[in-house]
Amino acid sequence: MPSKKALVRRPSPRLAEGLVTHVERQKVDVGLATEQWEAYVEALRAHGWETREVEPADDCPDSVFVEDTVVLFRNVALITRPGSASRRPETAGVEEAVAGLGCSVNWIWDPGTLDGGDVLKVGDTVYVGRGGRTDATGVQQLRAAFEPLGARVVAVPVSKVLHLKSAVTTLPDGTVVGHIPKMDRPSLFPGFLAVPEESGARVLLLGGHKLLMAASAPKTAELLTDLGYEVVTVDIGEFEKLEGSVTCLSVRLRELYA
Repeated sequence: MPSKKALVRRPSPRLAEGLVTHVERQKVDVGLATEQWEAYVEALRAHGWETREVEPADDCPDSVFVEDTVVLFRNVALITRPGSASRRPETAGVEEAVAGLGCSVNWIWDPGTLDGGDVLKVGDTVYVGRGGRTDATGVQQLRAAFEPLGARVVAVPVSKVLHLKSAVTTLPDGTVVGHIPKMDRPSLFPGFLAVPEESGARVLLLGGHKLLMAASAPKTAELLTDLGYEVVTVDIGEFEKLEGSVTCLSVRLRELYA
């Protein structure tokens, strides 16, 4: 049976020092953020996900955004080389975690850079955002790792948001949802649905027709509910101040087999 495992990582006490690129810095309440993180993890568990905590990286302010450190395709884990040098120490604990789950491990090598938040999988198509954190060499190395496994890799320009998945994610039927003002090339995505709110473009698939979304996108939640999806919302406001979303707070491993 396909797996429903999710890697998560507890927020660093230094979370408030996290990087911001496309937004103005706001004060972050680390205590409230931790409460929001715990509610997020509980939402995953309540919908059948087995969560596993990666070893904390307390000296890395952005380490809670664990998705940026690894990309999965089938049972292959590609350990990233984050575009921000301050985030590179985050990968060691994640590498240990995915190896312990039986993944085959590969790496992005210097001088390439790749953030996991720039990678969106739709079936066997792997969209990779070429932007501020992921460079051309990183895209080339991702192709080399995943195309032999049957992936079709499509590079997408990203300039208006931190990561590709800040602007687009996907629904269970493969439809890509996105907020057009934050997208560089909407035409690259077949089966595209525009959503009215920026944070509404960030959808996490819980299984079946259930979606996890931030509470900050009520209009999009209403739209998707009207389309027949069951929407579960969580308040992640403290993480949104740091350009975080529901997708980047976990790594979902769906293709591990017992």
